[in-house]
Amino acid sequence: MSVRTARPENDLTAILALWAQAGPGVQLSPSDEPAAIMQKVQRDPDLFLVYESGGEILGVVLGGYDGRRGLVYHLAVQSGQRRKGIGAALMKELEARLRAKGCYKYYLLVTPGNTGALAFYEDFGCEKMDLLVLGKVV
Repeated sequence: MSVRTARPENDLTAILALWAQAGPGVQLSPSDEPAAIMQKVQRDPDLFLVYESGGEILGVVLGGYDGRRGLVYHLAVQSGQRRKGIGAALMKELEARLRAKGCYKYYLLVTPGNTGALAFYEDFGCEKMDLLVLGKVV
C-alpha cells in the first residue's frame, strides 16, 4: 500500500472509473475528459497522486498550484475502502508536495449536502470560508 505519482498513460482509465463511481461529490465535467486531464498533468505532474494496493488504485487526488495558491480538484476513494486512512494519506502527501513548491494555502470545493466530505476536510484541518463561488465557461 502506497501513495505514488499517477502515471496517466497507465492509470487514467482506473482513475476515471473511480471518479465516476465516487458519488455526487465528484462532479465530472469536460475538464475531466482524458485529453484535458493530460493537459493539466503536464503543468503539475507531481500533484496527481494515487493510493495503490496490490496493483489496484484505491484512491486518487488531483491537485494544482498556480504559483500563488493551491487547489484540490478531486479526491476520491473506492466506496468499500473509505474510513481506512486512504484519503488522509493522499491529502498529507499532496500538502507536503504543495508546501515544497512554496504554496501557503490551498482551496477546495465541497458540494452542498456532502456532509461526509465536509466532515473529512474539517477533521483534516480545513476551515469553511464565507465565499460565493462564481464560474464561467469560456
